[in-house]
Amino acid sequence: MSNRHKVFVSYHHALDGAYKNSFELRFGSVFGAIVPGSVDDGDIAPNLPTETIRQKIRDEYLRDTSVTIVLIGAQTWQRKHIDWEIGSSIRDTKANPRSGLLGILLPSYPRTDPSKYNPRTIPPRLYDNIQGGFATIYNWSENASTVQDWIHQAYLRKSTKEPDNSRSSFGKNHTGSAWTD
Repeated sequence: MSNRHKVFVSYHHALDGAYKNSFELRFGSVFGAIVPGSVDDGDIAPNLPTETIRQKIRDEYLRDTSVTIVLIGAQTWQRKHIDWEIGSSIRDTKANPRSGLLGILLPSYPRTDPSKYNPRTIPPRLYDNIQGGFATIYNWSENASTVQDWIHQAYLRKSTKEPDNSRSSFGKNHTGSAWTD
């Protein structure tokens, strides 16, 4: 089995685009491919039923991907499109099986201790899946073989663990310093 996988990168476009570009430049050649399209404002009507939104994202934006990486900066958890992309990537559809999932804490992620993070400042759906063992979270690395291993492990986990997609989808972007249930 190959350790090269088709990867989708979910990130906060306005704040973390430079990290996404750096990630693609550093690691794009070690993956099977990095899928370039992500959901932008206006791409999908937010008043559609949740299941329709998830189906459209999985089948139109995340088609044939095997792992979703969430780049986590200061406000990533607030973005509805990131929630939608995570929720869509971990579901099976007729056209596409679910993807593995992992999060990478960016250098811009606010914290005083690099060995810790505040669970309420990462995307809630990602947090649910870390708790259940379906996803993992790492600190930013510039080592290609390390990142490739993270991706391969996420790919393997998707067949052995069940994802948690029970949380209601964001209807709008959130605000504040942390999420609450």
